[in-house]
Amino acid sequence: MPVYSDEAVVLRTHKLGEADRIVTLLSRHRGQIRAVAKGVRRTASKFGSRLEPFMVVDAQFYEGKNLDIVNQVETIGSYGGAIIDDYAAFTAANAMVEAAERLTMEESSPQQYLLLVGALRSLATKEHDSSLILDSYLLRALAIAGWAPSFDDCARCDAKGPHTAFVMQVGSVVCAECKPIGAISLSLETTALLGALLSGDWELAENSVPGARANASGIVAAYSQWHIERGLKSMPHVERA
Repeated sequence: MPVYSDEAVVLRTHKLGEADRIVTLLSRHRGQIRAVAKGVRRTASKFGSRLEPFMVVDAQFYEGKNLDIVNQVETIGSYGGAIIDDYAAFTAANAMVEAAERLTMEESSPQQYLLLVGALRSLATKEHDSSLILDSYLLRALAIAGWAPSFDDCARCDAKGPHTAFVMQVGSVVCAECKPIGAISLSLETTALLGALLSGDWELAENSVPGARANASGIVAAYSQWHIERGLKSMPHVERA
């Protein structure tokens, strides 16, 4: 039976029989992995706690016909406990791992893995506000998947920004002359915040006003729902400041 190893983050788990679990992971090099973790629900399990959602592990697997089998697990990032203890972080993390699972169903990349691990680490260490971390993660994950939004120049005529109209279908701001019916009007503060979340300008993001944060979160949620098939079930449960 072939054996392989990879770094991976646990996306979700569900029960199998009386003592086992099926674990869905996003790995660094192999994309999504679905594997059986045998006996992990028993008290004496050696690595049951290492295979909980939001944990980052170095794991060894036996390759199976339908599902692989987890053989060994070592913890790389123990983020689950800190995230679960904070409701805002917990709801944000659930939305992140759901988005990661949807965006990597067909194919993945090391960039998606590293982005998710970094976002979960930031949630666990409370590096930034959980809503800002979530919104930044979603924008960047969509960009890696091929749906990069733009909050700078006009998508139609390339007029230099900043602009205050956003067209959801094209994922970009447009100037006043190119603004179509149905475009979403944004404040300059919201446009600047969205650009900062996409680029990782945390100083600007942290100094944003509550109104801009709320509006930006609405845009990010709508843009995510637009591109991710069936939408994200976790988004309505996210706790916002």
